[in-house]
Amino acid sequence: QVQVVESGGGLVQAGGSLNLSCTVSGLNFVNRAMGWFRQAPGTEREGISCIGWRGRSIYYGDAVKGRFAVSRDDAKDTVYLQMHSLKVEDTAMYYCAANQFVDCPGSWRQSAGFGDWGQGTQVTVSS
Repeated sequence: QVQVVESGGGLVQAGGSLNLSCTVSGLNFVNRAMGWFRQAPGTEREGISCIGWRGRSIYYGDAVKGRFAVSRDDAKDTVYLQMHSLKVEDTAMYYCAANQFVDCPGSWRQSAGFGDWGQGTQVTVSS
């Protein structure tokens, strides 16, 4: 049984930082691209970042480029999302997901190929 568990969310002031973690079990983590997504109430889910095999390909959504950094530790079956210079508009539930492919598909932002999802961790940025 695949389990995807996010952690690290919380309340932070604008301009601050948070580090999210996502630990996966029940699948061959090293051979899966991993993605981070977020969804605020009343909005569509947004692709934040995708990291492919051994971190050799990394992609970011335009809204977070230059402020967020994704990484993975295959020895720990864990993917991380470092978030800096947080803005109020970053407030959302953040989800981690495992892709069926080794590398991020071209349409990763639209959740293509992501079949195993976590329950999410809430990030709230106050002004």
